[in-house]
Order: sequence, then C-alpha cells, then structure tokens
Amino acid sequence: MRQMHRNYSSRDADYYMHQIPLPILEKLDEEEKANLKSVINTAIPQPSPKLIDLRFAIDIIFIRYFVVLMIGKDRRKQQRSYEVNGITKFANVVAAVLLIIAMSLLISGVTILTIYLIKSALGIAFFDRHITEVLFNCKQK
Repeated sequence: MRQMHRNYSSRDADYYMHQIPLPILEKLDEEEKANLKSVINTAIPQPSPKLIDLRFAIDIIFIRYFVVLMIGKDRRKQQRSYEVNGITKFANVVAAVLLIIAMSLLISGVTILTIYLIKSALGIAFFDRHITEVLFNCKQK
C-alpha cells in the first residue's frame, strides 16, 4: 500500500483511492474507478458551516487538554436518543447567548488593550494628565 500523510479533514477520494493496493487498482477499469470514487466522495462527511468554531489545546506539564467550541445549526442525520424539553432548550439558548457575549467581550477587551498599547508606544496622548486623574480626580481648575 502506498502511504500518503494528510490531515484527516483534508482527505478526499484520491487519498482513499491511494490506500487501495496497486494490483487491485490495476484490475479495475476507468468506469469502475470513477464509480468507486463517487461512492467514497458520498461517504466522506461534509462539515456544516458554524457561527463559532474554536479549537485549541492546553498543555499542562504532562497532560494535554483539547478544547472545542462549535456553535451552529445541528444538521446531523441521526436523531437524539432523548427528547429535548423546554427547560433544556431554554438553558441551551441561555448558555449560547452567554458564550457569545463572553467571546465578544473578550475580543473587544483584547482589541482595546492592543490599540491602547500601540497608542502608548507611539507616544500619543489624548489628555493633558493621566487618564486615572481625569476620571477619578474631578478637581476643577
């Protein structure tokens, strides 16, 4: 068997066709190969679009944790083995909204901090005094 190393998500019909031993492939005519490729393409799952697709790993000394957060419409063909009732649906909506708000706040905070650090590094001052003096020391001149 010929070996090709490829990321799992980027595997296509050609990748799987290369896994078939050459003697077997040589016995197939072009129509059979095309039909086999078609079946393989149909069998490869197609990911659905996600609103949020966040994946990262956390390394802690001897342990590695993988964190995956995906938010999007559930398009799986298989049905859940249990019925999602009202309270669970409500909790799922609340959790999704809280996660979106938290991600928005995190991104906004990092953006503001980055802009502030760039402004400070360039020596740009918007106030005559330090910002804490302007905000917390309301003395009039």
